[in-house]
Amino acid sequence: MHPVLTTVLQRLALGVMTLFFVSIIIFASITMLPGDFGEAVLGQAALPETVAAFREELGLDQPPWRRYAQWVGAVLQGDLGTSFSGRAASGVDRSRSVVELIAPRLWNTLFLAGITALIAVPLALFLGITAALKRNSIYDRLINATTLTTISLPEFFVAYILILLVASIFPIFPSLANVTPDMALGERLYKCALPALTLTLVIVAHMMRMTRAAIINLLASPYIEMAQLKGVSKSKVILRHALPNAWAPIATVIAFNLAYLVVGVVVVEVVFVYPGIGQLMVDAVTSRDIPVVQACALIFAGTYILLNLLADIIGIVTNPRLLHPR
Repeated sequence: MHPVLTTVLQRLALGVMTLFFVSIIIFASITMLPGDFGEAVLGQAALPETVAAFREELGLDQPPWRRYAQWVGAVLQGDLGTSFSGRAASGVDRSRSVVELIAPRLWNTLFLAGITALIAVPLALFLGITAALKRNSIYDRLINATTLTTISLPEFFVAYILILLVASIFPIFPSLANVTPDMALGERLYKCALPALTLTLVIVAHMMRMTRAAIINLLASPYIEMAQLKGVSKSKVILRHALPNAWAPIATVIAFNLAYLVVGVVVVEVVFVYPGIGQLMVDAVTSRDIPVVQACALIFAGTYILLNLLADIIGIVTNPRLLHPR
């Protein structure tokens, strides 16, 4: 078997194993959350017998290992469970499936992440390459100072600064990203402008600095020096010799930041009240809706692991030593 295929299969197996251990951590963490859904719904005045019966109806009276086995078995069959949010003490069940709740929210999050990626990735590559071309110039120092400042600020602070500047003092964009399914594309983009701008400012800094560092590191290689001695221009040296060999670290940092767009978008969604999966997870934690919290956390973990595996595979495929084994 080809070494590249062997390494890729090993990475996939490692990813599946990692997701299994992460699912255990997710379930254990949610089990240890303070509070109880039965008491939250029935109230503190409910009789212990009523709370016990309600917990039995929800299956919360079973041992943790059995509930975990049932949850994992259902997930493997494509069933993420049923939300607790529609349950009532009167016995009327108006609950909805977790998939039905998550699907539109996940689409909103992926839409926001996609718009941000379309802006941030080309911009970061452009800034990183041009900063490497003009190393130690005023342009390079200005870009580095700006990105370092952006990295130092937390996402919610950047979001509130943007709200103050372009939604309050200069009312250009709305401060609330309350999108709806029947909204036109242009209006949806207008509503998502501030969340997308916040995420772009955060991830461009990381990707730009990594791109610049990878290219500058390769410029000290012997084959780059040979190309420069032959009289090849600096731009051609970077675009034809340095950049192709820098794709592995650049792809890794891009994958990390794309994973952040889906996984770390929770804070930005809460600030702008954006109806994404992050906002849904926060609401589910508040209401002790265990199936929804577990499903959201598992989707976040699976996305992060999948994008990291993709980065590893790109790094393997772009490594000539693996593509041409002796």
